[in-house]
Amino acid sequence: MSTTEKQKQQQAELQKKLWSIANDLRGNMDASEFRNYILGLIFYRFLSEKAEEEVAELLKEDNISYAEAWEDDTYREALHQELINLIGFVIEPQDLFSNLIKKVENQTFEIEDLYKAINKIEESTRGKDSEDDFDHLFADMDLNSTRLGNTNAARTKLISKVMANLATLPFVHSDIEIDMLGDAYEYLIGQFAATAGKKAGEFYTPQQVSKILAKIVTTNKPNLKNVYDPTCGSGSLLLRVGREADVRYYYGQEYNSTTFNLARMNMLLHDVNYTRFKIDNGDTLEDPGFKGEKFEAVVANPPYSAKWSADPSFLNDERFSGYGKLAPKSKADFAFIQHMIYHLDDNGIMAVVLPHGVLFRGAAEGVIRQYLIKDKNYLDAVIGLPANLFFGTSIPTSILVFKKCREADDNVLFIDASQSFEKGKNQNHLPDESVNKIVETYRNRDEIEKYSHKATLKEIKENDYNLNIPRYVDTFEEEEPVDLEQVQKDLKTIEAEIKEVELEIDGYLKELGVVTHD
Repeated sequence: MSTTEKQKQQQAELQKKLWSIANDLRGNMDASEFRNYILGLIFYRFLSEKAEEEVAELLKEDNISYAEAWEDDTYREALHQELINLIGFVIEPQDLFSNLIKKVENQTFEIEDLYKAINKIEESTRGKDSEDDFDHLFADMDLNSTRLGNTNAARTKLISKVMANLATLPFVHSDIEIDMLGDAYEYLIGQFAATAGKKAGEFYTPQQVSKILAKIVTTNKPNLKNVYDPTCGSGSLLLRVGREADVRYYYGQEYNSTTFNLARMNMLLHDVNYTRFKIDNGDTLEDPGFKGEKFEAVVANPPYSAKWSADPSFLNDERFSGYGKLAPKSKADFAFIQHMIYHLDDNGIMAVVLPHGVLFRGAAEGVIRQYLIKDKNYLDAVIGLPANLFFGTSIPTSILVFKKCREADDNVLFIDASQSFEKGKNQNHLPDESVNKIVETYRNRDEIEKYSHKATLKEIKENDYNLNIPRYVDTFEEEEPVDLEQVQKDLKTIEAEIKEVELEIDGYLKELGVVTHD
């Protein structure tokens, strides 16, 4: 069996198991709620096994178990300090997931055991550098919720069942070919974004779109000082950039507190040490978390045409002051662009997914768009994507790429990839070959008939800075000219054939004694 086949088989087995676990909770709560419990427990198991791994390494020459070492004051103090330094948290031996599972098997487990264990993780980080990254991390996994059961015994029974199922999944100690934690996370988010609609779609960017953004901002950059996502959702887009380049530091901001917790979990789940990321919880436009910071790569899939205050005081804010106009209250798309441009380093690349309206809407948006192109020459590419790629919305979207290091005579690349998709049951899908074609066309700045065009700034000016892609990429397919003489010949041939068939039928009817009428 090839590695790829093995990966697919293991992913299918994983997904089957996860769906089975989800069904244990399905009758009690909706998808967005039971997702929080499954992911919370997966995360707790991951932290637990991570702690076990580190302790095993620390004690490998001492011939003593974690439980035995913890009973010794000297060992306990040393282990506590080492774990905080290495991974930022401590899980005591009795609170390890593996020990809680033993209690489940012996029917001595109480839901209070898990509740205490989770709280002790957060307590272990108090006053430490890792405190912000673990604070209220499990807040959305309410173990006292009546959705789990009306009694303590009922809640214990349900959580025991879910934990026992999760215990059968191979995690750290296995030679599996897949990213068990990452795949589990992405499958759950993907499934529940599909069923939960727009609300979930706000924090999940389809993998293929993430891949395009990540590959674009890492063009000719195998190493990145940092990457920033101002609307980071679950953090998947930031992590995708980390797959394409060696990223030293990750920055993100997320407004929704539940999704903010998921983003921090996701970083740790993907082995990004707490010292290498900073996720802020708040409104990016109204209360930005990283004032004055500059980033080498900036990526985002912000909420489309979101409302914002557009307070006149923002005209004095460095992010917006140079434009003379603010994005309208009803559509914050350009406010996000302005915010991201401000944070983009001089040598950086920025890629953002937005609805097509940003390409051609007028008024204040038209003024901002013209300023970015004519006065600053920051726009590098416009890529049209197919409709119905995103959960919760069927509208077509586009990727806008910006760079501050463009030359005065640099052109703007337009790519029309709107027809490059595979039709799916709920959403359309971008196959790998479409993703690769988009990325390679961008990187090589190729002109391909009916697909891409390099537009000069003069061309764009002549179009009044309207970026609607059909103005630059002609995808019109001319129909074959109709040969009228051939059509007449074909009609005569068909008429003759019909007469022959009618005569043949009449012959059969006469043989059967059926009277026919002329």
